Amino acid sequence: MHEKTMKDLQKEVDQYIRQFKEGYFSPLALLARMTEELGELAREVNHYYGEKPKKQTEKEKTVEEELGDLLFVIICFANSLQIDLETAHNIVMEKFQTRDYNRWTRIGEEDNHE
Repeated sequence: MHEKTMKDLQKEVDQYIRQFKEGYFSPLALLARMTEELGELAREVNHYYGEKPKKQTEKEKTVEEELGDLLFVIICFANSLQIDLETAHNIVMEKFQTRDYNRWTRIGEEDNHE
């Protein structure tokens, strides 16, 4: 199995969605779905890394599964607005690499904040 690029992921999701007459949900509905999935991810993180243990009656899910659900909705959101996520990622990385270049202490550098 080969590694998938972001373009591959966006195309795969698009092919899946386009087989249904309903197509993509509206941006507002997708934002609500994204919020719902983020809440489910938060719940799983809290169960595994926080102070709130899972009830015995709750279905076993994983952080990985919830991240996958969130990624799917994010891709749907981007596709519905015809946003190339690779381009969006490149814009953000450029911003971090310029604006925040000296914001954090790099590994191997002495802390000069004394």
